[in-house]
Amino acid sequence: MNPTFLLWLGAAMATFLGAATVSRAYVDNGRLWVLVASLALYCIGNLMMVKLMREGGLGLAISASSVAQLLLINIIAFFLFGERLTTQQSVGVALGVVSIALMLFPAKGGV
Repeated sequence: MNPTFLLWLGAAMATFLGAATVSRAYVDNGRLWVLVASLALYCIGNLMMVKLMREGGLGLAISASSVAQLLLINIIAFFLFGERLTTQQSVGVALGVVSIALMLFPAKGGV
């Protein structure tokens, strides 16, 4: 996988994780400026996704972003907000991690 793609993916994920965390903070306090900050971060993250789509294609960029967000936001929800997943939900997250590994590191010699 292209290092530039992975760097942009990491930056976009950090932006989306920040946006999701700020959104959750808005749920707790209801302040309008917190909501505006969250929306701004989501906009920046989506602009970064345009670069990712150009580099890796729509399918790979969106899939990699979705699964990375799925895993990382669950870690934030667990440690910062005390939320818990059921066993079935945890298996779903694990399958998502396997799927992203298969997409980002394809076997040599394919079509």
